[in-house]
Amino acid sequence: MAPSLDARRRTRATRAAATRAAAALAGAAVLSTAVIPAAAADGGTSAPAAPGLYGSTDPKFDGVFRQSLAFLAQHATGVTPAPKAVDWLAGQQCKDGGFPGFRADTGKACDPAKDEFPDQTAAAVQALAAVGGRGAQVTKGLDWLKSHQNEDGGWGMNPGAASNANSTAAAIGAFAAAGQDPAKVESKGGRTPFDSLLTFQLGCDAAEADRGAFAWQAQNGKLNADNFASVSATTAALGKGYLVDPADAKENKDVQPLNCPGGKPKDAPAAARASAAYLAKKLAGSGNHLEASMPGAPKGPDYGVTADAVTALAAGGHRDAAGKALDWLSSKDSKTAAWAKGDNGKGDPGRLAKLVLAARAAGADPRDFGGTDLVEALNATGPKPAAVEKATEDEEKKDDKGSFGGWWFAAVAFVAAVGVGFLFSNRKKKQ
Repeated sequence: MAPSLDARRRTRATRAAATRAAAALAGAAVLSTAVIPAAAADGGTSAPAAPGLYGSTDPKFDGVFRQSLAFLAQHATGVTPAPKAVDWLAGQQCKDGGFPGFRADTGKACDPAKDEFPDQTAAAVQALAAVGGRGAQVTKGLDWLKSHQNEDGGWGMNPGAASNANSTAAAIGAFAAAGQDPAKVESKGGRTPFDSLLTFQLGCDAAEADRGAFAWQAQNGKLNADNFASVSATTAALGKGYLVDPADAKENKDVQPLNCPGGKPKDAPAAARASAAYLAKKLAGSGNHLEASMPGAPKGPDYGVTADAVTALAAGGHRDAAGKALDWLSSKDSKTAAWAKGDNGKGDPGRLAKLVLAARAAGADPRDFGGTDLVEALNATGPKPAAVEKATEDEEKKDDKGSFGGWWFAAVAFVAAVGVGFLFSNRKKKQ
């Protein structure tokens, strides 16, 4: 497996530090920084809907969401989105801080009761926090989420709607992405998002195959296991959002099924472990992928939820289980590539982003996913990125033999000449 982007970044950072140290010793060091001012977006200016938007399909329902996922995937792989793309997402924010699914006319005021949603707001907050420079919009988004938190500590599909696992999980990810502890985000009733989230988990009184799973919401007083809710809740119970750092290559935790009898998990980490065990068992029983579990959904593999399951399992350190599902996704037999191209065959930014995030979380290379460069495919669905960080093993070797080596030996010679010794040590690359 090729070194991860994070590993390559650390390697180049170490080299850059040594180069600067050598230059300082020789009396020639030059540092430069570029600051790009961020434009404020208060939702009160009119702008065309299309420029800056990722994807060419109708954004009516998923414009904000797919744009947000695209930014998170790009951020994870060293890609800086074009300023106009970031402007587009920031410009979708309503005056009070909430986000819609999409609004074509940003000069028209939002209807707080109909146009703003916790899921979209949470996704946009995570994306804008990742790209940076949009602190004002992030703060307004979080304030909006706080003001629409239900008494039970969770969030529903719409402001005031009954809480559900997915919306609550998305909000947890938003606060975490902004550096705030979700466990300290209390409702007026003194309940936290985790208090609400755990109410949707199935315990020992459920069928054995469903124990540890999460329901989207209680239906007629009953919790029904749902794969989409389970993957979202598993990641959120660990205090994470859509963007999950690569799992430690040296760590591989076994899944731990819910211990029955014993009721339900009493805290979020235990809930995450039980749900991870449910997902791992479900994946294994379906050939390392998940089937659609939403009522009315067509039968067959659910690629998006399977990708989310990879991210969720990797977040909990369950590398083996995550890796098997990722292997299925990247195989030609799975037909994931066709799914990622979307309905128009030009590439679906939301789907591609999910695969990028899953591959990175599991420690794989999104640029070589079953022979496909997911990052390049994602970038092609939107405006040309402002910057793309892309290093290959050949480039790493070239760096080893190139200017870095010259500076290194020059520094050693200089240090020897003045009689000063320095000890340089390199950390091992993490796979």
